[in-house]
Amino acid sequence: MKKCQLPSRLVAAILIVAASQNVPARIIQSSPPRVFLVDARRLAETKRAILAGDKTFDAALRKLEADARKALGAGTFSVTSKAATPPSGDKHDYMSQAPYFWPNPKTPNGLPYVRRDGERNPEINKITDHHTLDQMVDGVETLALAYYFRGDEAYAGRAAQLLRAWFLDPATRMNPNLQYAQYVPGVNTGRGIGLIETRGLTRVVDALGLLEGSKSLTAADRRGVEEWYSNFLKWMQESKNGRDESAAQNNHGTWYDVQATSYALFLGKNDLAKSILETAKQKRIARQVEPDGREPLELVRTKAWSYSVGNLDGLVILAELGERAGVDLWNYQTADGRSIRRALEYLYPVAVGEKKWEYQQLGGLEPQTLFPLMRRAAAAYTDEKYRAMMSKVPADDPADRGRLLRSPSGR
Repeated sequence: MKKCQLPSRLVAAILIVAASQNVPARIIQSSPPRVFLVDARRLAETKRAILAGDKTFDAALRKLEADARKALGAGTFSVTSKAATPPSGDKHDYMSQAPYFWPNPKTPNGLPYVRRDGERNPEINKITDHHTLDQMVDGVETLALAYYFRGDEAYAGRAAQLLRAWFLDPATRMNPNLQYAQYVPGVNTGRGIGLIETRGLTRVVDALGLLEGSKSLTAADRRGVEEWYSNFLKWMQESKNGRDESAAQNNHGTWYDVQATSYALFLGKNDLAKSILETAKQKRIARQVEPDGREPLELVRTKAWSYSVGNLDGLVILAELGERAGVDLWNYQTADGRSIRRALEYLYPVAVGEKKWEYQQLGGLEPQTLFPLMRRAAAAYTDEKYRAMMSKVPADDPADRGRLLRSPSGR
């Protein structure tokens, strides 16, 4: 990746401001980070603006640092902390229970469990791996972002500890498989559907890029984490559960592609990443989005809005990953009009209150969940029509972390 070349006057100005804030010079002059979910150049531009004294991002930075300070004091996280033991007998194996399955009222022992879509069984909280994984991802991402923007080695040091505990330490590391994810009592010991629970690991990939230059994460640590991801990607491609999830036609297939593409780019498997993205044009967009923008495989769910937005979120991420791999999914469109943009336009009138939602949504509608996707897509769709749509999207909270990650056109 080429280094950013800054005008000498700007460099001098940044160095003066940064020196007054005790920011190390290596933090100032570093190349754009090796990240994939967000645009590295935009991150670098934001960082330079902050160091030059731009106050636009002050609220977001204060909130980020407050979150990072909390993460400094949080515990390390491990799959071995769960009380339950997987069928393998090894607590290093990730394990979770299917959330929408409940005891069978027609049998004395409640087996086999039966499906109640959209209704979460509180029993799933007895097995903590999914929650623990999410805590690890949130902590590592927050600390890495804080380190990138502020250069405080304490943030990087804590992130490195969390990474070692999850991926490397023989006493606490997770085995690189999801053989026992989202099992259904009385039916199976794990399903391919469980792969959606690790989609947050794509954010860890980006966090590793943000930690570049830190003395806390050693070269050996990086090699170890890369080896873990290599083994996990191999498991995704070769195991029955992984193949099942790849073949899923709904949001599960989309999020499989997001993970596989992110990990492939991280590991330097660019041909694999490009192949997944090219295939996604027909396999995901054309198959999942109708000409009018509906996502029928998500509309049949009892939380149709949530799943429509959730699947579209995955498609937007694929388009963002496509930017890194040279595959344009933003502007891909079938002959009859199926596209990411059409899916956004279908949900948009509901989000801004111009139209009522006509499908089931247990728990109530949260139309504002579409707005972050609209803001991210604004960097790709710059025409007058989309700008008019964005004029009705409320500005986000000044403390929203997303302000640090996207261009100003995303409001």
